[in-house]
Amino acid sequence: MNQAPPQTPEPAGEQARAARRAGHIRSFVTRRGHISAAQERALREVLPRVQLPYAPAPLDLAAAFGRAAPTVLEIGFGMGETTAAIAQSRPDVNFLAIDVFAAGCGALAKRIDELGLDHVRVMQHDAVEVVRDMLTPGVLAGVHVFFPDPWPKARHHKRRLIAPPFVALLASRIAPGGYLHCATDWQNYAEQMLQVLGAEPQLANLHAGYAPAPRNPLAARPTTKFHARGARLGHGVWDLVFTRRADGS
Repeated sequence: MNQAPPQTPEPAGEQARAARRAGHIRSFVTRRGHISAAQERALREVLPRVQLPYAPAPLDLAAAFGRAAPTVLEIGFGMGETTAAIAQSRPDVNFLAIDVFAAGCGALAKRIDELGLDHVRVMQHDAVEVVRDMLTPGVLAGVHVFFPDPWPKARHHKRRLIAPPFVALLASRIAPGGYLHCATDWQNYAEQMLQVLGAEPQLANLHAGYAPAPRNPLAARPTTKFHARGARLGHGVWDLVFTRRADGS
């Protein structure tokens, strides 16, 4: 029988990080998925040029992007198809894209390189910690949360990202007049999103209920292959677009 190696004390920095994580339930489970050769190459050769490291300190966005411009945060960009398409259409806006999975970071880095998207930065970290520790109040022009993990089983609903504590935090980071655009293809999650977002006093719904998908008058969400396939199969998609109240309340 193999004997487990002796445990070594956790470095002080890791202890502090673990303590911060204890404050919220993660909306993801880390796993190692398949990474293609192209994604591996992009992780090695491209990502270091466009990646921002996590640090529990305010992020200077102008320094991070090399320019001062409105900044849009995207949480959970998947393979980066939507991120790249929106960024390509909006060269005047900085895009901060956050995800935890290496394959997606490699895929987005590859798209950034191929399309010359100098105004996109990538963070591979827990988005809750980034928003809480690195983004200051009112610093964002917009936030995209497209197709987050629905955690469909009732006992897992507590893991859903769009929940009151995080929405309140996220709203505080959006400048008055800025927007939060969410989308999901799970009706139960859409209903919860509408309830949670509608109850947040810092936000106002641009529509009576769900937004006419996939359009957002402030930043259009392109129809991806994933979305188109779901539509062909008869799956619904629900968009929600809220703005930060101008009075900042």
